Amino acid sequence: MGKLNNKIAVVTGGSRDIGKAIAIKLAKEGAKVVVNYYNSEEGAKETVREIVAMGGEAVAVKADVSKLSDIKMLKDKSVEAFGNTVDILINNAGGLFARKTLAELNEEFYDLVMGVNFKSTVFVMQAFEPLFVRGSAIINISSQASRDGGGGGSSLYAASKGAVTTFTRSMSKELGPKGIRVNAVCPGLIGTKFHDDFTKDDIRQKVAGATPLKREGQAEEVADLVAYLASDEASFINGNNIDINGGLAFS
Repeated sequence: MGKLNNKIAVVTGGSRDIGKAIAIKLAKEGAKVVVNYYNSEEGAKETVREIVAMGGEAVAVKADVSKLSDIKMLKDKSVEAFGNTVDILINNAGGLFARKTLAELNEEFYDLVMGVNFKSTVFVMQAFEPLFVRGSAIINISSQASRDGGGGGSSLYAASKGAVTTFTRSMSKELGPKGIRVNAVCPGLIGTKFHDDFTKDDIRQKVAGATPLKREGQAEEVADLVAYLASDEASFINGNNIDINGGLAFS
């Protein structure tokens, strides 16, 4: 028996890396999972296949969660698959997209980064709120960058994740009286495609070496924390942004 048996979970950006690990972990704990994706259709299908292979239930839903029309479609598809209740919402969709200095920033890039990282969090929560019941849990994926400003060229990414962190606190106050908990996790250096694409090997080695545990984290370790926060075991944890970085930085 899992700690999330018969719960309904929605995971945005659930096709790879941390999102995929979260979707699989929630399913292992008994949740039925809506795996949202936008670009990585095969990754989403593979996530669903892995969940079904271990006896779980999952569906993949394509939606650009920076667009309100797509968010409505995601909600409708979730209801179609698993009914009019959502117990767990994971706002994981996000990205760095490119490293740019202040002089290189433009409106288009600003809208892209803020839309995918922050706008999505706001309006996915708004859309799904009517489906939440007492005891529901929302976990937003923020970042260590929200604490320290991020690495070179990631100012908008860091700022967008800072917005996620603050919005998490605000929503914990607004939704808490309804019995809905809102928390966030702030991963540090996690060994994912994100860093394969945007962080040089020597920087990764330097950061891992400066971390007290002397290594990068793993997506599955983030997923374990998220599953705990989604469960009744965390029933009095609300409004927190929990660091998971091996001791490299503290709140």
